[in-house]
Amino acid sequence: MPHKQVNGVSLYYEVHGEGEPLLLLHGLGSSVRDWERQIPVFSRYYQVIGIDMRGHGRSDKPPGPYTVSLFAQDTAALLRALQLPPAHIIGISMGGMIAFQLAVDTPELVRSLVIVNSGPELIPKTWREKLMVWQRLFIIRLLGMRRMGEFLAPRLFPRPDQAEERAELIARWAENDKQAYLAAMRALIGWSVADHLDKITCPVLVLAADGDYTPVSDKEAYVARLPNARLQVIADSRHATPIDQTELFNTAVLQFLAQV
Repeated sequence: MPHKQVNGVSLYYEVHGEGEPLLLLHGLGSSVRDWERQIPVFSRYYQVIGIDMRGHGRSDKPPGPYTVSLFAQDTAALLRALQLPPAHIIGISMGGMIAFQLAVDTPELVRSLVIVNSGPELIPKTWREKLMVWQRLFIIRLLGMRRMGEFLAPRLFPRPDQAEERAELIARWAENDKQAYLAAMRALIGWSVADHLDKITCPVLVLAADGDYTPVSDKEAYVARLPNARLQVIADSRHATPIDQTELFNTAVLQFLAQV
C-alpha cells in the first residue's frame, strides 16, 4: 500500500487509471474508501488519486492541533511529490474546505474544483449550528467514536433500504482515532476563506444535496461570489451524496470535467 512522506507525516494514497489527474478529498472521519463508488468510473477517463488526510484512515495520526491550512499544505506537498500537473479536485464536506484552501493558497496546482456539500467557511452563528457542534463534541468525548457513528448513520442514510450503508458507516466510524478526530474537527470550527473567493478563478462546480445540513440558499450565496462557478442541486440526497445518489453524482462530475 503506497505511502508518501510529506510535510512531516506519512500519507496513504492510491492511484488508479491514466490521464489528467483527478484528486479526491474525503470528509471528516472518513477516508479514500468513501470514494469506492466513484474510483472505478472516474479512472476510466482520468488518473484518479485518493488520499487519506493526516489523522484519518491509513495515514499518520500525529497529535494536534490540525488546521485546514495544514491539510491543504499536506495535499499540495503530495501533488508536488507525485510530480503531477494541475489537478481537478473533488472535495466533500471537510474535503471541500481543503479544496477551497488549496485553490486560495496554491492556485497553480488546481485546474478545477468540484465542491460537494461544503462551503468556504464553517463559523457557527445560530444557536442551532452551535448546538450541532456541542452535541458532536459531547458524544465523542463521553460516548466514543462508535456512538458518534450511530448518531450520524440514520441522519445520513434515513431510508429503510439503506441499512447496509448505515451499518458500514457505524463500523468505519468506530475505527477512527478519537484524539485525531477531535483535532480534525477543531480545525474546521471557525475556519474561513470567504473573503478570498474572488481569487478562485478556475472553473468550479458546487454540488448541493437538497437535504444537506446547510440549505441550498447558503450555497447559492457563495457561488454568486465566485468568478467562474455554477451550482447543481441533487434531489433526494443527504450529506453523503456520492453514496446515496451515486449515478447522479458521477454523471454531474463527468459532464462538468468534460466541459473543463
